[in-house]
Amino acid sequence: HYSSDYVFDGSGHEPRDEGAPTGPLSVYGRSKLDGEERIRASGCRHLIFRTSWVYAARGGNFARTMLRLAGERDSLRVIDDQIGAPTGADLLADITAHALRSARRDQALAGTYHAVAAGETSWHRYACLVIDWAREQGLPLKVAPGAVEAIPTSAYPTPAQRPLNSRLSTRKLREAFDLTLPPWQHGVQRMLTEAFR
Repeated sequence: HYSSDYVFDGSGHEPRDEGAPTGPLSVYGRSKLDGEERIRASGCRHLIFRTSWVYAARGGNFARTMLRLAGERDSLRVIDDQIGAPTGADLLADITAHALRSARRDQALAGTYHAVAAGETSWHRYACLVIDWAREQGLPLKVAPGAVEAIPTSAYPTPAQRPLNSRLSTRKLREAFDLTLPPWQHGVQRMLTEAFR
């Protein structure tokens, strides 16, 4: 089962571990937490993966949106006080396949895990990485270098309130399944190469 960083209230500045108190801020977050609780209450063996900032090369995603806007506008304003780890759907698929194989052999591995790429960033720094990559590739951009302004969440309200702190500790996942997780930048650059070649 896939869950979300939205089960937390986003307070603090440290990565949350799986046992940290939950406190969803939105209907979406409450529905994800309810799903987790129902699975646990069923008594079935399960793997729950909480993740955040998921993207894939196909379909819409934050990077594609930033590149579209960077091609249309002279400047951009992007939130800089929400912190998390952009995580590729391909990485989640690899983690899931490995965890399922391991959990079949060792039933004690059932449970809840945080599954995100290594490192952390803000939406603003994520946007800058994407735009810098596009500029290096020679993609047409209207936005000038240095014209991506960092703004607070309060300047860009959304229907579902996002947690400011989406940092998720992956220590339990890495130790249980003997995994080394790649830096978020590697996955984003691979996705961009696949999406725009």
